[in-house]
Amino acid sequence: QVQLVESGGDWVQPGGSLRLSCAASGSIFSFDVMGWYRQVPGKERELVASRPRTGSRVYADFVKGRFTISVDNAMTTMYLQMSNLKPDDTAVYYCYADRLASNERYWGQGTQVTVSS
Repeated sequence: QVQLVESGGDWVQPGGSLRLSCAASGSIFSFDVMGWYRQVPGKERELVASRPRTGSRVYADFVKGRFTISVDNAMTTMYLQMSNLKPDDTAVYYCYADRLASNERYWGQGTQVTVSS
């Protein structure tokens, strides 16, 4: 059973920074793609960033230059470093992991990020 557990969500003022974490129950090397989505009430979940096991990382235009996706050396935790945060970044952030061969996608429970003054 795959479990993804997010943490790091908080309230922060505009211009501030946060680092979200997504801890996997096993090695994240087993996933073909991992990444982050976000969602605000009344809107669809939108892709923020993705990290394929091989290939280039992908960032949504609205976070390019501000957010960075990475993994730890132990390959068990994925991070989303967010800087220069804006009120429009307020959302629940979800990490996900894909296994393409079996067409499986796993989700974390979400972590709230609030950007306001």
